[in-house]
Amino acid sequence: MLKGKKILVGVSGGIAAYKICTLIRLLKKADADVRVLMTPSAVNFISPLTLSVLSGNDVHINFFSDVSETNTVINAETSHVYLALWADLFVIAPATLNTISKAVNGITDNLLLATLFSSRSPVIFVPAMDHDMLVHPVTQKNFESLLSLGYDLIQPEEGELASGLTGYGRMAEPDTIFNRILSKFETQTDLAGKKIIVTAGPTHEYIDRVRYISNPSSGKMGFELARAASVRGANVVLISGPVGLPDIQDVKRINVVSADEMLSKIQENLIGTDVVIMSAAVEDLKPVSPVKEKIKKDKLNDRFSIDFEKTVDILHYLGKHKEGFKLIGFAVETENTVDNARRKLETKNLDMIVLNNPNEKGAGFRTDTNIVTLITSSEELKLQIMSKYQVANAILDKLLLMR
Repeated sequence: MLKGKKILVGVSGGIAAYKICTLIRLLKKADADVRVLMTPSAVNFISPLTLSVLSGNDVHINFFSDVSETNTVINAETSHVYLALWADLFVIAPATLNTISKAVNGITDNLLLATLFSSRSPVIFVPAMDHDMLVHPVTQKNFESLLSLGYDLIQPEEGELASGLTGYGRMAEPDTIFNRILSKFETQTDLAGKKIIVTAGPTHEYIDRVRYISNPSSGKMGFELARAASVRGANVVLISGPVGLPDIQDVKRINVVSADEMLSKIQENLIGTDVVIMSAAVEDLKPVSPVKEKIKKDKLNDRFSIDFEKTVDILHYLGKHKEGFKLIGFAVETENTVDNARRKLETKNLDMIVLNNPNEKGAGFRTDTNIVTLITSSEELKLQIMSKYQVANAILDKLLLMR
């Protein structure tokens, strides 16, 4: 899909600039034509020579880089107007707070920003900054302004930051950026007219007012399924447990907390549904008697116990009431993986189950990749390691082959 596509990558001055090397390699591997713009401060974080070698093109930094005593004419092919018109897509990563603030306020004091304001192509901003800078009200207002101007925005992720602190602010990983770029060029409409419910993330079952039992699901697999299905023309309802992921364009998102809430929202949206994809990691246990207020620490003994009961089995319910829709489930297994997944396929009355083993490197919770086996009543298809967006499309491809 990216063969021959012209991708302009704008790099501003942040430590996350080192990740752009991987992004450029992914784009070049997909046969895209890549050119790189850098702000003057970006060269302090990564060498223009490195990005030039990786992209196979000169790197553009200054307005007047081609002007000398003997050459007073700027090369038209390095001008901001030419570069803006050349690009099929412009991605700015990392997009620092400084660059975002200038973009929102129409300041064009470097080549990257001047190119932005001459651009006719879709633009993707990929912010990166420290947590406290990210949550500042002015920053959040600037994000809203970017979206209102029609720009796309890949929200920062949670993790260890350059400051040594941990929180939100990390630039999205190159795979995530690459997948968003892919989505801009996809024109498949093979799911047009289909209504698909996708569930994602964990559920929380509260012990008291502030404590709960849950699991490490990040929701990434479900969100990539929702994104892929929407890009392919489906009408998607995404029912998500508590996750730190941004909304997806053209996807109806419903946030829930508990397993009971998730089932309730599925039931509300089930009419007219063609496919339900249960990728959520629904917590299996909940306290029998949750406490309405916080249990004070000084009232706890050194050892205490809590009585748990099973949460509602959403897959079992859907399988039992399946009428007119396909049902796809997920199985996280660490031993006897295929046998256990097949048993779940049969007992839950599923049309397909997606098996993955979190013990495999590159699979499981909180990764940007996955390694899965697609299992139906008549077939097992083991896929190699892929980005979760690619896995999502493989699942949808298999779904279309099912009768």
